[in-house]
Amino acid sequence: MTLNSKSPFVNSPAVNRRSPLSTWLNPVAIFRSLYRNRDLIWNLTKREIQSTYQGSFLGALWTLILPLMMLLIYTFVFSVIFQAKWAGTDIGQPTPQGEFALILFAGLTPFNFFSMVINRAPGLVLTVPNYVKKVIFPLEILPVVVAGSALFTSFINIGLILLGSLLVYHRIPLSIWMLPLAYIPLILLTLGLAWFLSSLGVFIRDVGQAISIIVQILFFVTPIFYSADAVPQSMKIVVLLNPLSSMIDNFRRALIWNTPIDWLMWSLVTLFSAVVAILGYAWFSATKKGFADVM
Repeated sequence: MTLNSKSPFVNSPAVNRRSPLSTWLNPVAIFRSLYRNRDLIWNLTKREIQSTYQGSFLGALWTLILPLMMLLIYTFVFSVIFQAKWAGTDIGQPTPQGEFALILFAGLTPFNFFSMVINRAPGLVLTVPNYVKKVIFPLEILPVVVAGSALFTSFINIGLILLGSLLVYHRIPLSIWMLPLAYIPLILLTLGLAWFLSSLGVFIRDVGQAISIIVQILFFVTPIFYSADAVPQSMKIVVLLNPLSSMIDNFRRALIWNTPIDWLMWSLVTLFSAVVAILGYAWFSATKKGFADVM
């Protein structure tokens, strides 16, 4: 990308003036900064989506093929081989495969969004040294761009879930209007952690390897393949302290079960995620002036 003096972020106050801590911790100021660079975010997000499948024979069809293949594998292993039963179905009876696939996919969709962004976060700044050293560039938008690309894939998965709901339940759930609300804490938490990790990855290069292991652990301790009600009482605290658990539950409520989201948990997790987002942005803003010294 070629930058010139007419670029929206060159000579902008947000870039050339050192922001005090009170500004970095101000959610309104954070929103204004991102809104000021909205055109750049939009263009880079489109380029990110296009470059992901550029040169491949099937192109954007891979956004459908990959999640469907993984869904078929997981459904076969857990529903067919292990005869997995979801809490709430008839006692002693395995959950029907179609229903199990939808429940599973509704859990995988938000987790995949989270993992796609978090796994890439530690290397985001490292992959664009020219932006750090030679160009006045709002580096804080990099996690937003990756999140936007992951959100595109997530929306495709949502479309597949709604199509599956028509085939299995013969309806589109009326609770679908609550889905944007379910996305709010997920996006806030993901961006907050991405800002923190993308900065930390510049100074500590081992962060990427550590994060990939942590995400894999989260994959199994988050109720994706199993119901939270099936977790032993002694381990309930793990589910309770994992914010992804309630996020996934609310996705299923809005997409599958046609029930209201858990407003209490949604409020608590949204508040927690907002704090993480603000602190992550503040950390990134406070440390980005040292990026050039270590790259």
